[in-house]
Amino acid sequence: MAVGAAHSASIRCRSANDEGERGTTSVGSLERREAWPIWATEPVVIVDYDERWALQAAEERQCLLGLLGLWLVEDVHHVGSTAIPGMPAKPIIDLMAGVGSLDDAPALARVLAPHDWHFVPPQRDARLWRRFFVKVASGHRIAHLHLLDPGTTQWAEQLRFRDRLCTQPALAAEYAELKRRLAARVSHDREAYTEGKSPFVRRVLGGRDET
Repeated sequence: MAVGAAHSASIRCRSANDEGERGTTSVGSLERREAWPIWATEPVVIVDYDERWALQAAEERQCLLGLLGLWLVEDVHHVGSTAIPGMPAKPIIDLMAGVGSLDDAPALARVLAPHDWHFVPPQRDARLWRRFFVKVASGHRIAHLHLLDPGTTQWAEQLRFRDRLCTQPALAAEYAELKRRLAARVSHDREAYTEGKSPFVRRVLGGRDET
């Protein structure tokens, strides 16, 4: 049985449209750089941990279970830095959902669009192992949705990285310092920021869990 299939698709999900703001980025509109909206290139800003992030993630998860239940084969997980208690982060909730086929992304995009989720085309995202959506409010990213096959290495690594930093304070503190340093140095280059974290991420994933 698909995860979330028992949740009603009629769940009321808050969106910017409820407040008179309408998302205008259609599927495929990120193909040409001159068409990119401001949120697609906004700088990296790291803020202190906010306890409301967990609640926001839970609310988004419930909404996504209702909207995407027919396609889900695994749960919707809160991942990334906002899922790690005490971790400074970009104020953007990362959610990861397990789907049976990435080819269903266009259909999911049509369901998600009225709720301010914008589909980033795979060729622009350049990570062919996932399908990526950005939720926007007032012109800024507020959440990311990563659709993955739960049988992939990337799925397992997202969860393992989160869990190791949640249970190993020394690693979490090191990561927090690295994030702040990179944000200060390459705040206007999101790809450089991500690449700068890669050696640390690989080291964490290659380590052993504490017992």
